[in-house]
Amino acid sequence: MNPLNKVRNLGQSIWLDLLDREIMRSGKLQSLIDNDDLRGLTSNPAIFEKAISGSSDYDKDIVELSKTENDSSAIFFNMAISDIQKAADLFKPVYDKTNGEDGFVSLEVSPYLARDTEETISQAKDLWKRVDRKNVMIKIPGTKEGLIAIRECLRAGININVTLLFGLPRYKEITEAFMSGLEDRLSDGNSIGNIASVASFFLSRIDVMIDPMLKEKGAENLYGKIAISSSKQAYQIYLEMINSDRFKKLKEKGAKPQRVLYASTGTKDPTFSDVVYVESIIGKDTVNTLPIETIDAFRDHGNAAETLTQNADEAKKALEELKEKGIDLDKITQKLEDEGIEKFNDAYDKLLKSIDDQKNKKS
Repeated sequence: MNPLNKVRNLGQSIWLDLLDREIMRSGKLQSLIDNDDLRGLTSNPAIFEKAISGSSDYDKDIVELSKTENDSSAIFFNMAISDIQKAADLFKPVYDKTNGEDGFVSLEVSPYLARDTEETISQAKDLWKRVDRKNVMIKIPGTKEGLIAIRECLRAGININVTLLFGLPRYKEITEAFMSGLEDRLSDGNSIGNIASVASFFLSRIDVMIDPMLKEKGAENLYGKIAISSSKQAYQIYLEMINSDRFKKLKEKGAKPQRVLYASTGTKDPTFSDVVYVESIIGKDTVNTLPIETIDAFRDHGNAAETLTQNADEAKKALEELKEKGIDLDKITQKLEDEGIEKFNDAYDKLLKSIDDQKNKKS
């Protein structure tokens, strides 16, 4: 057993934060599923931008699709849906083997819609229908505007991956939206037993923003600890949710818990271990989505042990000390959410430009 297999035995699912045609065509994705217990896959605008602009794999599709479709966004989603379907089919045996607990592939709504509730709902429903795979999740940003969209889409029976979560108060609101969506669906007379959802909590960007502030404050003892402390507190919120009377009633009706998914877990600071965001947050009934480089690193030298519930009190104290130092974590996480939307918008703009350039080249 390698360290990735051991993580699975500890109850955490490893998903891949990457999708392109080469990894599917080469058999590498299948190898990760077979040999490393890979349990799912996530995509986002930045991942697709890199795949489309960084290879010639999509050139023929762009030319063909542009014969009948002029809108580059529509061309993109046609190609993305095709890739997502292929990946979902590769993970279907995992989905079946785990009775729908795992084996999911995620496709994100347009980042342009992050502040538009109604359009998010409309596109999420459209993508869900077009992809037509039980083991797909539609990604919706966990913005204020996204809360109603998340609730409404769960009510409609759509698997939801809530993305771009940075702050604990917002995560609490997401758990409320999740349970409300399931309650709404039950009120409509529909089953909730086949609905899956995750809440994606982003880590490394928190430390990237806060650590320079800590240095200025002379609080090096907290350096590199805030993201992990936040993730441990997020798990405590998750445990409170699944142990609540409200969720227990939903569970009696067949509800699966909305797992915490840890994202942005590639190490940005070269002074940190390249597997620090994997080793520090291994826990039962959670997901960690990793870039391929981090998967390879953890397979090579990672240590698998249950760490997510360890030192929970210390994590809480670290966040309290941060506040004492005059650093407002809630303001920072809101800023990170805003910047995250901007980054995905930028990636989406580049993606559409890449499609435009290819159309013009062949016209």
